[in-house]
Amino acid sequence: MNHCIAPSMLASDFANLQREVEMLNESRADYIHLDIMDGNFVPNISFGLPVVEAIKKHAKKPLDVHLMISHPAQYIEPFYNAGADILNVHYEVSPHLHRSVQKIKSLGMQAGVTINPHTPVQVLSEILANIDLVLIMSVNPGFGGQKFIPNTLRKIESLGELKKITASHAMIEVDGGIDEHNAPQLIEAGAEILVMGSFIFKSKNPPETIQRMKNISSEQTTDL
Repeated sequence: MNHCIAPSMLASDFANLQREVEMLNESRADYIHLDIMDGNFVPNISFGLPVVEAIKKHAKKPLDVHLMISHPAQYIEPFYNAGADILNVHYEVSPHLHRSVQKIKSLGMQAGVTINPHTPVQVLSEILANIDLVLIMSVNPGFGGQKFIPNTLRKIESLGELKKITASHAMIEVDGGIDEHNAPQLIEAGAEILVMGSFIFKSKNPPETIQRMKNISSEQTTDL
């Protein structure tokens, strides 16, 4: 399977969101990634439901919504109504994770579970067969533009092994500090969706950058 690219709107020009979304519509991006931060679970505040609704009006690509908030279960239906196609909740703040996954799927969204850099993939063994996506954070969540954590490669490989044991078809998504240098290694390790923010939106030609990242392969691997 070819890998997917999910540009993160956190790095986009907030003064021109419609233009940025329309650019992504015409690009080879597979998803539009939306980071929702509450200033509580993570030390930053990004945007909420009204902005998701506004983006949905113009988006032609599925909205991949990542809830970095303290009580995600309370907001599953509101984000469905706002236009989320994929909804990611953090393992670390989901004491009733199976119930949340059931709720997400009952509304017709794909269910994703996110784990922070310090969280081992093994905690997902009892839920992995029931979800559509695992989002591995390769930086500490809260801010864009951070440096990639190399141990992420081992976590991806471990998750791939766990998927085989549990007969899971969950896709492996990675978010944080991804660029043209580490992307080949991530793909080789088993990453299927690459979330990229600053590297795309701060480039001189974002559609061209997306095209280049779609064409990149594990055969281009270099040491980090």
